[in-house]
Amino acid sequence: MINPPPYRVKVVERINLRSREERLRILKEAGYNPFFIKADDVYIDLLTDSGTAAMSDSQWAGMIETNQAYAGSRSYDHLKRAVGEIFGFDLFLIAHQGRATENILFPSIVKKGDVVPSNTHFDTTRQNIVSNGGEPVDLLIEEGYDPVSQHPFKGNMDVDGLVNLIERFGRERIPLIMMTITNNAGGGQPVSMENIRKVSEIARENRIPFFFDACRFAENAYFIKRREGGYASKSIREIVREMFSYVDGFTFSAKKDALVNIGGILGMRDQNLYERCKNRLIQIEGFESYGGLSCRDVEAIARGLYEGTEDDYVEHYCLQVQYLAEGLKARGIPIIEPPGGHAVYIDAKRFLPHIPQEEFPAHTGCAPVSGGWCEVSGDRELGLR
Repeated sequence: MINPPPYRVKVVERINLRSREERLRILKEAGYNPFFIKADDVYIDLLTDSGTAAMSDSQWAGMIETNQAYAGSRSYDHLKRAVGEIFGFDLFLIAHQGRATENILFPSIVKKGDVVPSNTHFDTTRQNIVSNGGEPVDLLIEEGYDPVSQHPFKGNMDVDGLVNLIERFGRERIPLIMMTITNNAGGGQPVSMENIRKVSEIARENRIPFFFDACRFAENAYFIKRREGGYASKSIREIVREMFSYVDGFTFSAKKDALVNIGGILGMRDQNLYERCKNRLIQIEGFESYGGLSCRDVEAIARGLYEGTEDDYVEHYCLQVQYLAEGLKARGIPIIEPPGGHAVYIDAKRFLPHIPQEEFPAHTGCAPVSGGWCEVSGDRELGLR
């Protein structure tokens, strides 16, 4: 049972459902590649939840009210307050999206021959490490590779594996430890506070910086609240503040849990690293107070951070995804379990067992099934609010 949504619909957009014949023609013309299908030909876009949020009346009002200074705008002050109150960080930089923050961080900290461990690296994170001569290493717990395991925190990092990796390579070759919350490449699975704390202890013992890939930090906090002892009475923001108290920095795509269409944040505690990253930011994105964005977008991020961490909102969209997962399972469609908070991932190997792995069953299956991607998000993320 899902409670009524904690928001009111004020804007609608007309969409058209193409006939089956038209959809087949469109798929064929796109080479059966969902990325080449035009948006006007898509009835419900299941390709991503990134940058598709329907923004709130408060966000739109703030975008109209803000002053459009090149630097030093009120919007930057508002975002600085939000980052401090929600994440507990004073030093941060703004970029146009999450992968841009990675492109600022990794050239400033990773060199040839370095090794960067994570629970599971997202694809852009992995490539940014490789592009700078580093080797990304995934250290996911065993249960994370089992699509039907009911482990409550399948996104956890293998702590013993991390210790062994540090002993093998030495801390000098490990410029930072990454942790993705929630673990998107692993099926949107959350990471427990206990696991975050243990990884943080190992990082500090070895004097290695510990960073979050924090794209879906709010839903990770929700799962800690629901599944981990001692957190049921705490708010999402309280849990978030504790989560981020254990890390030295974070990359963040604001296009997810900040409910905006563009933007990213790079947070850190080290002043020297901040200065190096700031110099690179100015070269490729913009000045530190706007990072290549309009001040309107900076204002929307500031307000979205507060809205995206409201307890009733986070609970509503996580339960909405749970509802969808149960509906798919009831119809015999295999999924990665338990479902995450932002998406339901269809287990393509079990769904299409007759298609060999080298023929990409997930990609093959999503085209004739829906014309969209096998990742299904909540309605606000789809822009259907």
